Amino acid sequence: MAIALRKSDEIEKLRAANKIVGGALELLKANTKVGMTLRELDAMAEDYIRSHGAKPSFKGLYGFPNAVCTSLNQVIIHGIPTDYKLQEGDVIGYDIGTELDGWFGDAAITVAVGKVSQEDEALIACAKDTLYHAIDNIKEGMRFKELSYLMEKFIVSRGFVPLRNFCGHGIGKKPHEEPEIPNYLDGNNPKSGPKIKNGMVFCLEPMICQKDTKPIILENKWDVVSADGLRGSHYEHTVAVINGKAEILSLA
Repeated sequence: MAIALRKSDEIEKLRAANKIVGGALELLKANTKVGMTLRELDAMAEDYIRSHGAKPSFKGLYGFPNAVCTSLNQVIIHGIPTDYKLQEGDVIGYDIGTELDGWFGDAAITVAVGKVSQEDEALIACAKDTLYHAIDNIKEGMRFKELSYLMEKFIVSRGFVPLRNFCGHGIGKKPHEEPEIPNYLDGNNPKSGPKIKNGMVFCLEPMICQKDTKPIILENKWDVVSADGLRGSHYEHTVAVINGKAEILSLA
């Protein structure tokens, strides 16, 4: 399947959907406090999304029950909101999707609850810094596999490893489109596969494990943890390639 090339007016529609995601994530970050429950945070974000004329696109997607993926401590991605109350020292990831006028937005952040250990600070920083390093290095004509390899090398240089079998993706009139963009080199040759072109819009989302790259899906069929049982982190932006460079669409 071909990777879509978006016209400027279509990119603006994607920007509008993504701006709401960015605003919802900022709201959750500001309200990440000891005693808040994951369900309260989920409801807060859903209200924000709907009040801005959009729909929470994750709700019902593949059967997911909520508006926000709330991934707590050992859960790296796809965490289901519960009545758990945040405690000092927790690490919480939020992943949010929106649909506005048939166009989709998607982004994620990981947030410390109060004061966390230096190890957890480094873990969160690895996901965020990998994402921005990748965005800064995107240029027209590079291959997606080169981008994946770049992220893998950066993650490993920080002393962590990328979660396998989950990846970034194209986005547009559907929440997940071509291409798939792993956070590691799939195969041996980074100079193979499709090239990045102006007009492409896609999500990059480094998912960071401490020691083991192997994912395990928990009994609720959603929460994804590492086989090492240690804490993880996750960051994501939707970007558009404009004039040969990547521009972030998912900022508030």
